[in-house]
Amino acid sequence: MQAIFSPNSIRAGAVAAALVTLSLCGLPPAAAQQAAAQQAAAQQAAAQQAAAQQAAAQQPAAQQAVPQQSVDRVLASVDGDPITAHDVEAFSVAMGHPVKTDDIADNSDAKLMLKELIAAKLFQAEAEKYSSKIDDAQIDRYTEQIRGERHMTPEEFRAALAQSGMTMRDFRKQARQELEKAMMIQQQVRDRVEISDSEIQAYYQQHQADFTIPKERYRLAQILIGVPANATPKQVAQLKSRAEQIRKEAARGYDFGSLAHKYSDDVSKNNGGSLGWFDPGDINNTILDAIKKVKPGHVSQVVRTVHGFHILKVEAHEVPGVRPLADVRDFIRERLVDQRAKSETEQWVETELVKEHDVETLY
Repeated sequence: MQAIFSPNSIRAGAVAAALVTLSLCGLPPAAAQQAAAQQAAAQQAAAQQAAAQQAAAQQPAAQQAVPQQSVDRVLASVDGDPITAHDVEAFSVAMGHPVKTDDIADNSDAKLMLKELIAAKLFQAEAEKYSSKIDDAQIDRYTEQIRGERHMTPEEFRAALAQSGMTMRDFRKQARQELEKAMMIQQQVRDRVEISDSEIQAYYQQHQADFTIPKERYRLAQILIGVPANATPKQVAQLKSRAEQIRKEAARGYDFGSLAHKYSDDVSKNNGGSLGWFDPGDINNTILDAIKKVKPGHVSQVVRTVHGFHILKVEAHEVPGVRPLADVRDFIRERLVDQRAKSETEQWVETELVKEHDVETLY
């Protein structure tokens, strides 16, 4: 199996932070993703520092005296935890912008990397305050979200983690940390951002093309109860009854994805039954007739085809034209919040978060 996660990204949680955007307590958009990347680099820098110190400890004292003095020069501290020149240089490499710290007082790039590393450490320290607010159920949803995005069975997901050098326990620990940061960003930054109706209206008018639907299409999910080719009339009746019962559960509001995962005989069960987008002309006529009058978010009656009994959910139905503002208002609001969150996060770190911690620069 091809590895799905690179060791660095999975350990740092950058992949996870980017994916979790739905139903997980309002998770971080662009600003929090930046924070996650900074935290990833901070963790990588710490690992590199530990490796360097271990290697240095194995060298004769005379050989390591001068390099060690330079590498371990303390440039700053956060709550008494020192940040060395090596930490900053390793962090800058991990961030993709290598710098040298020998002349940091006159090097704006090195100063910026130190500032970002301090911010990453502040994020980590502050996020720990939210540990008691994250429970196992949230971590379960987080994990299922990521697994579903990759269309993996639980076994395939574990195998991919193993190839990246992680156990499920390691992953859940990382998931908790990402959720802590997500909740922190939501409460401290995103919830404070105010978007006016006039801003939403202006964005809508300026981005009409983004909300123009060129052609009709459906986004569908299904639960298939397969019928063997040699099934007896009694077996067919039993399978139809089973499909009708599952359909009733779905219609009552039980999670369709969970039902699909549990009952469906189609491979789409591994993705909660999701089939994706279809033009009307690409849909089986029997299926199309069954879904034409079904509103988005609702399920069809049980439909019989040569494959078996289908229960279809219309997840979305787009018709040509410009979508009404009412339909996209929430999307626009989130887009504008995302745009503003980066600067708001920087302001929060520099004006509030830094005051709650002992931050000292020593160069």
